[in-house]
Amino acid sequence: MNAELEWKLHNLPDSPGCYLMKSEGKIIYVGKAKNLKNRVSQYFHASRNHTPKVRAMVEKVDDFDIMLVDGELEAFALECNLIKMHRPHYNILLKDDKHYPYIRIDPREDFPRPELVRRQLKDGARYFGPYQGATVVREVLDVVRATFPIRSCGWRIDPNKPRRPCVYHQIGQCRAPCAGLVSREDYAEIVARVIDFLSGRHAPVIEELTARMREAAAQMNYERAALYRDRIRAVESVMQKQKAISTAQDDRDVIAVLHRDADALVEMLYIRGGRLLGSENFTMEGAGDESPGEVITQFILQYYTPENLPPTELILSADPPEKAVVEELLTELHGRRTYLFAPMRGEKMKLVRMALKNARDLAEKLDKRAASSRARTVGAAEELGEVLGLMHFPRRIEGYDISNTQGSLSVASQVVMIDGVSRNDQYRIYRIKTVQGANDFASMHEVITRRLRHGLREMEERRAAGEAVEDGKFSDLPDLILIDGGRGQLNAAQDAMHALGLDIPMFGLAKRIEEIVLPDCDESILLDRHSNALHLIQRLRDEAHRFAITHHRKLRSKASVASRLETVPGVGEARRKALLRHFSTVEALKAASVEEIAAVVPKNVAENVYQMLHQDDAAPEV
Repeated sequence: MNAELEWKLHNLPDSPGCYLMKSEGKIIYVGKAKNLKNRVSQYFHASRNHTPKVRAMVEKVDDFDIMLVDGELEAFALECNLIKMHRPHYNILLKDDKHYPYIRIDPREDFPRPELVRRQLKDGARYFGPYQGATVVREVLDVVRATFPIRSCGWRIDPNKPRRPCVYHQIGQCRAPCAGLVSREDYAEIVARVIDFLSGRHAPVIEELTARMREAAAQMNYERAALYRDRIRAVESVMQKQKAISTAQDDRDVIAVLHRDADALVEMLYIRGGRLLGSENFTMEGAGDESPGEVITQFILQYYTPENLPPTELILSADPPEKAVVEELLTELHGRRTYLFAPMRGEKMKLVRMALKNARDLAEKLDKRAASSRARTVGAAEELGEVLGLMHFPRRIEGYDISNTQGSLSVASQVVMIDGVSRNDQYRIYRIKTVQGANDFASMHEVITRRLRHGLREMEERRAAGEAVEDGKFSDLPDLILIDGGRGQLNAAQDAMHALGLDIPMFGLAKRIEEIVLPDCDESILLDRHSNALHLIQRLRDEAHRFAITHHRKLRSKASVASRLETVPGVGEARRKALLRHFSTVEALKAASVEEIAAVVPKNVAENVYQMLHQDDAAPEV
């Protein structure tokens, strides 16, 4: 179990809701619970009672998310919707699951047509719905085709290869773009009217059909008048059904705001086709002093775009200050009337409370995470300062380690923590220059001398130039130094520091029992193994060791290649240096082709070098 998973388990709420088990970012199981804390914890404890399927699932879980609801019934409904939406591998799935149908029109096509689809994609097309079923969609499409002469076929239209018009053109239900009988501009006007109709603007269509019916009746063309009468009834029927759909299965976004320190959290619930499908949270930075309504206004204006259209209804935890203006902007964006509600009671208020409940749970987690992070960083550094009896908080802590192989290719690492957080950009590697053989004490004396001497010199230069001392590469001297090793390494480091006239607090960490060794003190300090201060210096020590040994291995590999290059025919001292200089790393040299190596040495020599570098790869295993 990773640390993130363990932390989430420890901070689960005692609340009903749904949980989404994840593996490498993919949702593999969705479940519901009356009490999330008890239910989710059971998966990772009491594994002996699990079925083989559950054990296999738990072994793959590396993360999970939760959604809070108000009761068990809501958890049931949400679980059903989430399973249909994500189709997780370890849930029992209904194979013939259907999605609510939509009508799709892509205005970017030359001669678009309305079509029935089961999924709403972000592909630039316009989608209308969802409808209660395919039968309703077909009724709507029948009315559209009877009212507007728009094509229904799927033929590919080529202006250079006109086709013979079909029967729909003969009965007046298509302008026959396939036969070149309508221009793109005229057809685009028809499509625009269809989009208006499907968006809910039915009145112009009713008025036009009524005018045509009266005109036909005035001309005593009663058969044609009856045709228009039937179309008017069909449109009115569609209007009623569309209204019923929007009443029973609304598309809504629920937006709630919760202030947290200098920021504000925004929680969104997505309701599509009357079903709660999920939630998402956002942070509005620097909005802590703004009113909830102003935060909602700014969120709405930034979140909804032509690619991310708003639904017809937004349920809010507070009214925007300029509600009418925001509604007008969203209506213009959507192409259909969009309403904003800040309910005080009823079912909509329950949705707001649910969103706020999820926001509060997130805020509690963020607060706990921030407290935990501070305890592991700044708090740990403060605790370490108290343990060591320091007068001031150790803002900058540096750790040092020596790495060599039987005294050859000795290197020293310098790693840095500022406010308890590793600063990789300030790590340094020192090649030991004055020490021969495996002498860690003398090597530590050299590296501390060089590091602090660089710092003092740069400090004087930056002060003389009027520049900030803390912004230099070396002039920001440490408040505390960790030496990876026992008393011998610590004494050598302290002698080097005192020789430069400095007095920086310093301590060693012996590996055997993780004891803190202090200079001029015979007794060592043993910290509690759960202490944040101990964990901090262990991380610093491990980083110093990792950084030193990683660089040392690179040097050994480079030295090995360099010595092997000397055995290659045609490679002398000059060509060996040229190759190593041109290909700055051993990996780069091994990855180079013969032609790339030939850019540095002659072609025949390059072939010899390439063969030497890859002869191990070609050797068979034994």
